[in-house]
Amino acid sequence: MPDLVAATAIDETPRPAETPRELAGRLALAKAQAAALAHPGALILAADTVVGCGRRILDKPADERAARACLKLLSGRRHRVYGGIAVIAPSGKALTRLVMTQVMFKRLSDVEIDAYISSGEWRGKAGAYAIQGAAGAFVPWINGSYTNIVGLCLYEAAKLLDAASP
Repeated sequence: MPDLVAATAIDETPRPAETPRELAGRLALAKAQAAALAHPGALILAADTVVGCGRRILDKPADERAARACLKLLSGRRHRVYGGIAVIAPSGKALTRLVMTQVMFKRLSDVEIDAYISSGEWRGKAGAYAIQGAAGAFVPWINGSYTNIVGLCLYEAAKLLDAASP
C-alpha cells in the first residue's frame, strides 16, 4: 500500500505533432519527476492514460457535445489506449514503460449514445468512456491489458516497482 497518494500539477497540453503514444509516456514521466521533487528519496509511481484514434488524441471531453462527438468517432472503430507508467526509485533512477491496448467499439446507435451521455459516466474520462462501467457493453473485444484501459496496467506497474525497490 502506498504511504501517500498525491496529485501533481503539470501542463498536460499536447505538443505540436505529438502522438498519443508520445504524450502518454511524456506525461507519466513528468508527473513522476514532479512528485520526486516534492518527495525526495521516496519510491514514486506515476501514470497517464491517453486514448488515441489514429494520430488524434481524444482528451477528457469538456461538455456533452464533445463527449457525443468522441463516442460517434469511436463508434464501429478500433482505437488505442496508451498507458504511460513511470517509477522513480529512491536513488533517483527513473524506469518507464508504455503499454498499448487496442479496443474495438461496436457501432453505437443514437439511443445508446444518448443514454450513455445521460449517465454522466463520460465525465473526466479520456475518450469519453469508462470500460469498467456501462461502456463495457460497447466493447466486443480488446487486444492487450484490460487494466491499462481502466487507467493503470497493473502487471507493468508491479514489474517496475519490483525493479526499483531497494
